[in-house]
Amino acid sequence: MNELLYTEGVNRGIREPGLIELLQRGGIYQDIPGTSPQEVLTHTIQTITLPASITPEDLLQAVLEREALMSTAVGNGIALPHPRNPLISGLEEQCVIIGFLRQPVDWKALDGQKVHTLLLIVSSSAKSHLHTLSRLSFFCQQEAFRSHLRNRASLEHIIKTIQAIEQTWN
Repeated sequence: MNELLYTEGVNRGIREPGLIELLQRGGIYQDIPGTSPQEVLTHTIQTITLPASITPEDLLQAVLEREALMSTAVGNGIALPHPRNPLISGLEEQCVIIGFLRQPVDWKALDGQKVHTLLLIVSSSAKSHLHTLSRLSFFCQQEAFRSHLRNRASLEHIIKTIQAIEQTWN
C-alpha cells in the first residue's frame, strides 16, 4: 500500500486514511459566499457532499459550537474548522473539504489576516482528528502548500505538492 495515502494505526493495526485520501474524498468547492465565519460555514456545509451518517444540520451545529470556543483560523488566510467531537463512526467516511471563499472573511486570526481558504475536517475519532489536524497544521506552514491555496490550485496540484513535501521526509 502506498504510504503516502495511508497511515497505519499504531495501537490497533487499523489502516487510517492519509491526508491525500481525505482530500480526495472531500474535494474542492469554489466561490463559497459569506461575510462572516457563520455564513461561510453554513454555505459550505449546505453545498458539500457529506457521508450518509451525518446531517448537514448536525455538522453545522457542531462546527459552530467549536468555532464559538475559539477561532479555527490558523493564519496566512487559512481556517481549519472542525467539530469538537467526532460525528461519524467509519474511517471510510472521514474527509477534508477544501473551500475557496468568494471573498476573504475576518475569522479573528491571530495574525490579523482574513481567511480565503478553509479546510473542513470530518473525523471518526479523536485520534484520527488529531492526526489530521497535525498534518494540516504542518502543511499550512509550508509556503508551497499555502501558495496553492492562495492561488486556488486544483486538487491534483495540491496533492502533488503534498507528495513532494512528504518525499523530503525520507
